[in-house]
Amino acid sequence: MAKKDGEVAPVVIGLVAGFAAEFVTRKALTFAWTRATGEEPPTDLESPDVSLGRALSWAVVAGVGVEVARVLAVRAARKQLGGSGGRDLEA
Repeated sequence: MAKKDGEVAPVVIGLVAGFAAEFVTRKALTFAWTRATGEEPPTDLESPDVSLGRALSWAVVAGVGVEVARVLAVRAARKQLGGSGGRDLEA
């Protein structure tokens, strides 16, 4: 279904808010992980050099953290635009 002209701006703003939230959250999580463990988070989770526990821990922390931040950012953007009648901003 084609979007009306008035529906494009909320979609774009939602996408930008989501990407910005992901970027900032990933940086914050990387910093927190490094401070807590004394090591950088694993970058190649499939590498045999990374223990399974460490790979799963980072995957869960990063996945949940980034998704929560993205949802909150998109909802905040929607609220600033006056709501969207329950429709998602992202296509």
